[in-house]
Amino acid sequence: MADMPGAVLFACNYNAVRSPMAEGLMKSLYGHSIFIDSVGVRPTGDANPFMIEVMAEIGIDMSGHRPKTFDDIDDGAESFDLVVTMSPEAQHRAVELTRYAALDVEYWMTFDPAAIEGNRDMILDAFRGVRDHIRQRIGERFPPTSLSAI
Repeated sequence: MADMPGAVLFACNYNAVRSPMAEGLMKSLYGHSIFIDSVGVRPTGDANPFMIEVMAEIGIDMSGHRPKTFDDIDDGAESFDLVVTMSPEAQHRAVELTRYAALDVEYWMTFDPAAIEGNRDMILDAFRGVRDHIRQRIGERFPPTSLSAI
């Protein structure tokens, strides 16, 4: 874990789907050994119920997640070593932060499953696909001793 960042922030547009999925998956791997949080660029009401459902399918309870923005971070972005962005808007906002904060920014292009229309099964499949994509990216970028945790 010597080359692991001490604090990681995941960011997307609303902090209702992609970035909370990443936060939950990362916390399931590293718990309290790395500080992990997530934000959105713009405020929104609640976490997406489909996100909560597909995370529960793999044993991660996201029902308590409350979306927040970059402005809601207690200590500001300066307290993070790495910001992983999952949308072009979040990437732009994170790059702006590097003007005054010494942090690294990585862009993980991640489809927004909230854009999917169709029946419940189609929507859930889209959310599962994004969840699994994020899980794979986390496993590649932050290799755990065992992926069985997620």
